[in-house]
Amino acid sequence: MGKFLAGKVVVVTGAGRGIGRAVALACAAEGASVVVNDYGVAVDGRAPSGEVAAAVVKEITASGGDAVAVVDDVSTMAGGEHIVSTAVNTYGRIDGAVCVAGILRERMLFNMAEEEWDPVIATHLKGTFTVFRAAAAAMRKQGSGSLVGFTSGNHQGSVSQANYSAAKGGIISLVRSAALGLHRYGVTANCVAPVARTRMSAGVPTELTEIGEPEDVAPLVVYLLSGRAHDITGQVYTVAGPKIAVWAQPRELRSAYACDGPWTPERIADFLPRSVGVDPMPMLAQLEEMRRAAAANGRPNA
Repeated sequence: MGKFLAGKVVVVTGAGRGIGRAVALACAAEGASVVVNDYGVAVDGRAPSGEVAAAVVKEITASGGDAVAVVDDVSTMAGGEHIVSTAVNTYGRIDGAVCVAGILRERMLFNMAEEEWDPVIATHLKGTFTVFRAAAAAMRKQGSGSLVGFTSGNHQGSVSQANYSAAKGGIISLVRSAALGLHRYGVTANCVAPVARTRMSAGVPTELTEIGEPEDVAPLVVYLLSGRAHDITGQVYTVAGPKIAVWAQPRELRSAYACDGPWTPERIADFLPRSVGVDPMPMLAQLEEMRRAAAANGRPNA
């Protein structure tokens, strides 16, 4: 057993499989008591089963660690509250909350139904909120704690996952808001954007040139939960195999002011393209390159 998280109590959602499981096992290996949460659903959020959470608890306890399973649905306020209260009632405190739980329901935007939008937003974005909200209340009283949300590179946008991308972008803003609001209470909030081979990444339509395993993501999460990261907050990190990267904070690139009267559509049309301009979308350029390559190979463009 390691000592990086000795004496700490950590909640991990979506901990029955993939990255969540790797994080839960790593936290336990570094000395933390772990609340293993997983509703046990399929990738699309259906067919819940509590067995996967219990299986991870068995792995942890078999290795000499301490863990309990909770099968609540993070998309409900009661579920988020129960996950956190289980940590406090069982171990007396909560030092870290890691929200990995997520589902996919892929569809092009013009075909996406409400039944495909709502559950994805509820699991990813609301599911992070429900746990963060309950954990933040406990951590504020303690005067310490760490929140870790999980986003994705797809927060930049996605061809067929508008629901997922919107949720992941929302998680980044939620984490930054938590970092600002909880800083004075000694609580940090950060985000991880993993690139790893999991059930959810198996159907990604584009080739991922940089990708790792779930176990590659866990060490960064352990670090962010530890006392060594007490001064790091409001950040978004990517982990892709051996690569760790930090994302830029949102900021203005260029600006302009109307000097002789108010802006009109005509003035903007003449002025904006040459003075303020645009910030190119890297993913749009990648899609165009893929279309050109498909055309060159005689394949029809989508």
